[in-house]
Amino acid sequence: MTAIEQYLVDTYRASQHGTPVPPPPGRDDVAVLRAARAHQQFRAVLNGAPARHPWRSALRRVLTRRHLV
Repeated sequence: MTAIEQYLVDTYRASQHGTPVPPPPGRDDVAVLRAARAHQQFRAVLNGAPARHPWRSALRRVLTRRHLV
């Protein structure tokens, strides 16, 4: 059963029992990724390293790959 099918079953069950509808799947995925990134930056600062911005490191990876090819 996929996540969407399970969500539909849970939504139907909630409507039958009068309980709150569960959140849709994937609603908080972006928030979880942002929290993980913030925690990684926080740990870097505690270890004495600079907290790097994720876009800069991604851009650096892309640019260095282009020079290698």
